[in-house]
Amino acid sequence: MTDRTGLFAGDDPFDIARAWLAEATATEPNDPNAIALATVDAQGMPDVRMVLLKEINGQGTDGSFVFYTNYDSAKGRQIGATGTAAFVMHWKSLHRQIRVRGTVTREEGPQADAYYDSRALQSRLGAWASRQSQPLDARSTLVAEVARAGLRHGTRPQRPPFWGGFRIRPVQIEFWADGAFRLHDRFVWTRPDGGAEAGWDVTRLSP
Repeated sequence: MTDRTGLFAGDDPFDIARAWLAEATATEPNDPNAIALATVDAQGMPDVRMVLLKEINGQGTDGSFVFYTNYDSAKGRQIGATGTAAFVMHWKSLHRQIRVRGTVTREEGPQADAYYDSRALQSRLGAWASRQSQPLDARSTLVAEVARAGLRHGTRPQRPPFWGGFRIRPVQIEFWADGAFRLHDRFVWTRPDGGAEAGWDVTRLSP
């Protein structure tokens, strides 16, 4: 790909993603790691919501993107049923975006424990208290449940068994940068048959 230079240069899409996120961290006013996460429900209806991407792990075809949530939430149940998800990360300050599609597995080990322990105490207790995506009669009910969680679990709560990470292993990653007169630059990285052994194919797409 002779013209893949500048923003798009490199042999590893995860290195490019990390570099773009690092740039956005310096320029984006709020939550540069926000992603619009898309899933599909049991009726085939698409669903999307904003979550925070917490890690870009690994390199080559062994890389992945990780976020954390309640496994019993709507997104958790939908991912559990299909084993797939997609997301887009868009930075208005940089005029760039990254689109990812892939398979999903749970991240439930020491990495999830370490991230949970890094959160503020009230956030850790909130993970115990919230029945995410379930009906709630009043905010006061949730606040009271957080207080009860504090009494039960103290100041060093363990990670709830129903709360942890999801690791997205991409089969496709697209890097997009704004171009003059809507002549945008787009490069898509794909893994043939989704396999890790074959490496990545890189193709320029028309805007």
